[in-house]
Amino acid sequence: MSVPRTPLATALERGPLVLDGGLSNQLEAQGCDLSDELWSARLLADDPGQIEAAHTAYARAGARVLITSSYQATYEGFAHRGVGHEEATALLRRSVELARTAAERAATERAAARDQAAGDRAASGDRVAEPVWVAASVGPYGAMLADGSEYRGRYGLSVAELARFHRPRIEALAAAGPDALALETVPDADEAAALLSAVEGCGVPVWLSYSIAGEATRAGQPLRDAFALAAGVDQVIAVGVNCCEPGDADRAVEIAADITGKPVVVYPNSGEEWDAAARSWRGRATFDPGRVRAWQDAGARLIGGCCRVGPERIAELAAVVRNH
Repeated sequence: MSVPRTPLATALERGPLVLDGGLSNQLEAQGCDLSDELWSARLLADDPGQIEAAHTAYARAGARVLITSSYQATYEGFAHRGVGHEEATALLRRSVELARTAAERAATERAAARDQAAGDRAASGDRVAEPVWVAASVGPYGAMLADGSEYRGRYGLSVAELARFHRPRIEALAAAGPDALALETVPDADEAAALLSAVEGCGVPVWLSYSIAGEATRAGQPLRDAFALAAGVDQVIAVGVNCCEPGDADRAVEIAADITGKPVVVYPNSGEEWDAAARSWRGRATFDPGRVRAWQDAGARLIGGCCRVGPERIAELAAVVRNH
């Protein structure tokens, strides 16, 4: 059944929502090979069922907002693989459709489970299901380069050039009807300015989420200045951080709330570090679902995980959010 959804911004006013976790690690857990430069976006063409299954795993774990597989999906990246403009547009649209299908399935399953638990034999059409929202991922310019530059920023491009790069993909994703656009893993305040320019007039609310180190963007700008870019932009419904150390997120949530007065979005990595030379993760995981209590108290309203945070952790996080 189709589940009616209130606007995501309205839902955030009512309380926190749980985001999903890292899409790539779940795809790898399902046996997918992500060694291609297109990363998970390759599967939009080659094996879309795997993407839908990954979304479904997170929704079943308790995620109320699913982020699409379009992070590394760009017209330029697809063109490098011989994919034309029209087909690339269809693949971008598909990323939203796959997440939407998983969201609707999970919402219906939850309604049925509540019916069964309550001994309610009402017809399925009478069920009231909790909605699951879809956010279309808009990754940074550096993600297209596939050389790690999304963790450095400072690409040597102007704000206007970056806006021209991002706008066609934003228009295609917005036309697919997501509940929001996730301007995520942004390493540089200049690129944030470009993204905010590119989304103007697209008709879809957005959240802006930086990748950070300490109290600065990856490009070195103070977080207070970076968050201030979104403070007066009505289209921005949440501001925060992702793809960062869990410890760095603690202070960033406080700063985002203080500077913008908006709901805060936070979804850090597991805390392990990627060794590019060895092509493996090292160190220990420091992602602790117990941290979310402090994040909520500081203003976090969209809370999840990024790289190496899987469905089991999201289920634990969802339980903390429910009980806080």
